[in-house]
Amino acid sequence: MAKKLFGTDGIRGRANTFPMTASLALKLGQAAAQRLDKGEDKKLKVIIGKDTRLSGYIFEFSLTAGLCSLGADVYLVGPMPTPAIAHLTRSFAADFGIVISASHNPAEDNGIKFFDRRGYKLPDSVENEIESLVFGSDIDASHVAEPGKAYRIADAIGRYIEFAKGSIGNASLHGLKVVIDCANGAAYKVAPLIFSELGAEVIAMNKDPDGMNINKECGAVHPERLRQEVLNNTADLGIALDGDADRVILVDEAGNIVDGDYIMAIAAQYMKTKDKLKKNTVVVTVMSNLGLEKSLASMGIHTERTKVGDRYVIEQMIKGGYSLGGEQSGHIIFGDINSTGDGTIAALQIANIMKERNVPLSELCKCMVPYPQRIENISVKEKKPIDRLPLLSQEIKKAESELGDAGRLLIRYSGTENKLRIMVEAMDLAKVNRLVKSISDAAREELG
Repeated sequence: MAKKLFGTDGIRGRANTFPMTASLALKLGQAAAQRLDKGEDKKLKVIIGKDTRLSGYIFEFSLTAGLCSLGADVYLVGPMPTPAIAHLTRSFAADFGIVISASHNPAEDNGIKFFDRRGYKLPDSVENEIESLVFGSDIDASHVAEPGKAYRIADAIGRYIEFAKGSIGNASLHGLKVVIDCANGAAYKVAPLIFSELGAEVIAMNKDPDGMNINKECGAVHPERLRQEVLNNTADLGIALDGDADRVILVDEAGNIVDGDYIMAIAAQYMKTKDKLKKNTVVVTVMSNLGLEKSLASMGIHTERTKVGDRYVIEQMIKGGYSLGGEQSGHIIFGDINSTGDGTIAALQIANIMKERNVPLSELCKCMVPYPQRIENISVKEKKPIDRLPLLSQEIKKAESELGDAGRLLIRYSGTENKLRIMVEAMDLAKVNRLVKSISDAAREELG
């Protein structure tokens, strides 16, 4: 069955436009309640959280109506990071959790994603079944004798703060000066509090959401201002979260951008010395730099690659019994701590390593030597099969032949936006730029 709703990270789109409409969200709530009901002799319990988008109210109440109509009790936590919802789903022994967020997308967009009772994202097969129910006609609420109720959880923030702080044990971050870019998003309250309560000196920015400024020239996708604030304040560490705080990009004391590949390299090296890197393996996606793979290999650490999407990284981690994985974009999963990517916890782990080893982040980053890499995003009107685009296919074949085993080429459509992503890696930066340009030109001509 061809998917109409779910992409690589739940459902996403422009608010009030299919599929992100109030009527579809109501039916989605009903479908989820029907499919995820375990048939136990108790009411379903569902956690719902959201980011700071104004349209979150639409979907919060539409989902609640659909769930309650089928007898589920709903527990609303308001604006909270996506990984906090995963944790709270487990903490409250809920049957599943729902996050209303479009992550790093602009404020006009929104999305809906699900966690099972263990805090893991749903597999494709279950999403397909929910989707079939949404578009089918076999949801009937007339048999429900007692509709569900909706509650507000007052102490959700405190629960997550204590959970996140506990991820570094009894360690203190006293003496660290940290700048946190909250992206005017879901972590605008919790992230500064977590680092402050651990003893760090915190300078928070983009912490005043108005419903429409989430991710606007800030956060993990736009770390430029954070870089400047780190330098202006002579800070030790800059932390850029995205709208739902499931990913993070760091800035070192010299103003250098530290992406997810560096974070995984630093964490893997540290975890191996502590005998916490299970099976000496890190799970990464096809987007991770070849330099990460080679740097980890020099440490005696194996890498496994998956397709793009932190859910696929997590699936492989569960399957292989691994404890660390993530994406270059900043989704970092510490499997022994949380069940999904957690930007705040990832930043805490790196801050803790800096404190324990008493070295700056720039020094820790020397454990990885990246290959020159360039990623170009091309806006497209339609996601046409690449093998049916002769000019683009020809340029791809030429590039693959030229790179051989001395580089990597990856061409794929985004799972969340109408974009073609072009990634080229090689030791020669001039070659990288030239190949990206030739492929991009062909893509614009046939897809622009």
